[in-house]
Amino acid sequence: MNILDFFDMYGEKLVNAVLVHLQYVFISVSIGFVIALILGIILSRVPGISNIAIPILGIFQTIPGLVFIGILFMFLGIRDLTIIIALSIYSLFPILKNTYTGIINVDESLKEAARGCGMTDFQILYKVELPLAMNSIISGLRMSTIYTVSWAVLAAMIGLGGLGEFIYRGIDTNNNVLIIGGAIPSAIIAILLGLLIDFVEKRITPRGLKEGR
Repeated sequence: MNILDFFDMYGEKLVNAVLVHLQYVFISVSIGFVIALILGIILSRVPGISNIAIPILGIFQTIPGLVFIGILFMFLGIRDLTIIIALSIYSLFPILKNTYTGIINVDESLKEAARGCGMTDFQILYKVELPLAMNSIISGLRMSTIYTVSWAVLAAMIGLGGLGEFIYRGIDTNNNVLIIGGAIPSAIIAILLGLLIDFVEKRITPRGLKEGR
């Protein structure tokens, strides 16, 4: 089988696999981002607890994806929820760590100046800390998104589709074209989403911070 034969035989299925793959990535990263942002803000307020909590949460990153998905599969079965929970947890840590790091590294003098201007703690968080930590947060989001694109391949291991279906079928049948047919679109998705996040970062970064770089 050559590339042309592949597109002729699997073109429609490839499009569907890309859409399923993107669905897993967008849902999982969105959930992970919201949870990580909230946890990062909370932990930045209690650094004593964060020194324990962040390493514990990081343990999840050391568990092989296939093992973790297998454990969830035992309890949840073959459902989209199984892969979404797994990917959400995996996507969480890079964003959480960068959110926490970005916030605690904000210059204390800037926060004191904001308090002197009469800002509440929430206003300081929203108008000072988060904007100054945004580059770090977006960097974590970029890393998380790219990782999740590759982790989403594991969905095919429990029959939930995505581009991993081509990769694993190619491995089982020793068909390099099928492997490439799943791997290359995954790489392209990761690159495009990375570029999209870079574009969003430039659009939301305050002008003053851009000029200060």
